[in-house]
Amino acid sequence: MKLTEELLEKNRSGWNAVAHHFNGQDALPGYGPYAQSEEELQLFGEIASKKVLDIGFGSGHSLKYMAEKGAAELWGVDFSEEQKGIAEITLQDHLTHLFCAPMETEIGLPKAYFDYVYSIYAIGWTTDLPATFQLIYSYLKVGGSFIFSWDHPLYPHMKSEDGRFYLDASYQEEGMLQFDNFKGENKPMAFQRRKMSTYLNALITAGFTIERVIESDVPADLKDVKAEQSDGYYSLYKAQRFPAAMIIKAVKK
Repeated sequence: MKLTEELLEKNRSGWNAVAHHFNGQDALPGYGPYAQSEEELQLFGEIASKKVLDIGFGSGHSLKYMAEKGAAELWGVDFSEEQKGIAEITLQDHLTHLFCAPMETEIGLPKAYFDYVYSIYAIGWTTDLPATFQLIYSYLKVGGSFIFSWDHPLYPHMKSEDGRFYLDASYQEEGMLQFDNFKGENKPMAFQRRKMSTYLNALITAGFTIERVIESDVPADLKDVKAEQSDGYYSLYKAQRFPAAMIIKAVKK
């Protein structure tokens, strides 16, 4: 097996084990842990009668949000069989087209077809960012938008100790972030740490025009909350001082 295939299989096994921890989590209208919401950011335009594709659909709650907004067609790709099973339950009252496959793989999805392609806290798991962005570009109609969120690229390098923050690794080195016991399920998983410029340049190379780049603040209702000091990976205390998420909107002109 190639290294990429081995990583995909390792992560697929991991997500099959941890999927139940994320049922309804990190889904629209939210953009991720302690990030601003779609109600605040208004990145999507009119959704009614639009065709949408969710990359890394997880538990299906973002697609359910799209259905409630009147989307005409609901499509999604996720490489976890367990996630797909959960999403089918979430979306049992809606007609959907769900595929179990890696996001970086050509599986015959329609080209120049979708008004919106989006990915909520999943895109960073790709093993091939250029290929993923090129495929997403091919799925969109001219004028269509790609909207995604992920950890702010500096965030995985940030550690805190007694409320003080520091970098524990070089931001210049885009190495793997390894998890030996993700969510306590004793499953090894890993994703590539990438710089902000890596994401932006891959979008440009794929043909996109970048419309907005957001280094997310916390939601409006949490801005004035006095958070308790925390050294957790995700915490309100940390997110009030450093953006937990990047949120990017790019357009196919």
